[in-house]
Amino acid sequence: MEQKNGSSFTGFILLGFSDRPQLELILFVVLLIIYLFTLLGNTTIIALSHLDPHLQTPMYFFLSNLSFLDLCYTTSTVPQLLVHLRRADKSISFGGCVAQLFISLGLGCTECILLGVMAFDRYAAICRPLHYTVVMHPRLCALMASASWFIGFANSLLQTVLNFLVPRCGRNKIDHFFCEVPPLLKLACVDTTANESELFFLGVVILLIPVAIITFSYARIVRAVLRIKSSAGQRKAFGTCGSHITVVSLFYGTAIYAYLQPSNNYSQDQGKFVSLFYTIVTPMVNPVIYTLRNKDVTGAMKKVLCRDHDSR
Repeated sequence: MEQKNGSSFTGFILLGFSDRPQLELILFVVLLIIYLFTLLGNTTIIALSHLDPHLQTPMYFFLSNLSFLDLCYTTSTVPQLLVHLRRADKSISFGGCVAQLFISLGLGCTECILLGVMAFDRYAAICRPLHYTVVMHPRLCALMASASWFIGFANSLLQTVLNFLVPRCGRNKIDHFFCEVPPLLKLACVDTTANESELFFLGVVILLIPVAIITFSYARIVRAVLRIKSSAGQRKAFGTCGSHITVVSLFYGTAIYAYLQPSNNYSQDQGKFVSLFYTIVTPMVNPVIYTLRNKDVTGAMKKVLCRDHDSR
């Protein structure tokens, strides 16, 4: 690693968890298992959404988008982290760091917006059931999903450009396990107040506006569900919405902690473990939450498995 600190090296050193060498092997095993489960769970949801005609609805269209997003999101950081946990060389090229920041931040921002869109879908399904197919037309669903991806990556492009314009005066040791905005700003050798203000403002827009939409949608949903006379209908409505609320709480809670707290309160050690949660743990938990609490998904899985068994 010392060789990488020479004048010929223009990349970065990701310190990651190198200050805790006793944890590296444990983290490697745990994160490898989580990553494999993430790949399996999210791929399963995408496959089921395309194979079962009953799951070809707006809700599962957005859910398959979320699963694809989570596959990409976790893959943008985990494979490299696993390699660094087992090697002394923890370097990343300048171009690799730029690409990783752009992709991971774009996917994270897209997920923020997509979760808000999914809350609107649940609002339309429960509060406007007679108009649901008209409101959530396939073209509108495709437009909202596309807008989520576009806005997410447009914001990421802006953040990435602004971040790498900041002078670092040769500092290249990032106290994190991947290239993320807050630890990269810590390397600056100039005042970053303007960058931090811009990051905070865009964080409010990308994080809190979807949270406001979700809060409004679910306030209306709760009122509508309580009017349902059938207890079975109430359970079904709360079941699908409960899955979404759980995912929202896990993702937004950790993302808000990472991006909306003052920089002087930001702890690098806590930041690493919080980032582990929303970049690695949440993408694994999402399919589990939606599968275990959703009879449509478990039913579709049984049908596909039975079909494969009968074909043999």
